[in-house]
Amino acid sequence: MRRAAALLGKEFTDLRQHLTLFLPSLLVALLAIFIPVMVAVIVPYVTGERLSDSSDFEVALEMYKKQPELRSLDPEGAIQAFVFQYFLVIFTLVPVTVAMSVAAHGIIGEKQARALEPLLATPITTFELLGAKVLAALLPAIAITIATLAIYMIVVAATARPGVFLVLLGPRSLALIFVLGPLAALAALQGAVCVSSRVNDPRTAQQIGAFVILPIAGLFIAQIAGTIELTVRITLALAAGLVVVNAGLMWLGIRLFDRETILTRWK
Repeated sequence: MRRAAALLGKEFTDLRQHLTLFLPSLLVALLAIFIPVMVAVIVPYVTGERLSDSSDFEVALEMYKKQPELRSLDPEGAIQAFVFQYFLVIFTLVPVTVAMSVAAHGIIGEKQARALEPLLATPITTFELLGAKVLAALLPAIAITIATLAIYMIVVAATARPGVFLVLLGPRSLALIFVLGPLAALAALQGAVCVSSRVNDPRTAQQIGAFVILPIAGLFIAQIAGTIELTVRITLALAAGLVVVNAGLMWLGIRLFDRETILTRWK
């Protein structure tokens, strides 16, 4: 654990010198904050048309009738809660984008800089090495998600109808952000580690994130269309599946990481 902790500290030091890696995730976070505010607050204010008067939000009104936590809100507030709550799915992309950028840099970047070979010559085990690199990408991803989510909550509290902010603090929203999001990021991260172990192009490793991003985008579209409702039970079931996937990816990553090839034959 001391070796892994030392490597983790080294990874954090290296990340501070490559802050541009976080730009894609910050762009995703800004879009996740701005788009629901525009839909739920800015557009109705500019056009003078209430969301509750639009036939496009009939699904939201049906949800308003079913969910107990929304019964204290008026129809306009319920639709705002619908928009702000369902856009929380986009926040699960923030840790994924952070993890993909950092993971690709952590292995392929060190390959290209010839900084990985001296590390592999030390007594550190493959599990310790990959575990430290995974945590070095996952922890900043979670920190950025929490920070952007805090900003989102502040914006909602300042612009939405009274009571909408409290709906976003419900168990469904918290499970989505703090359980499903990190597990999805970990799956994308470990997939990138597996690919990074065998290729020398960071873009190739980052493309593995599509296998996580596309299902998340599908969940978002399905929610907006009213096809599926991400309840706490469904969210936890998806999280349980990701736990199994992550365990398998950790095993596969260790098997694929060929230290001898990197030390002797990688170019």
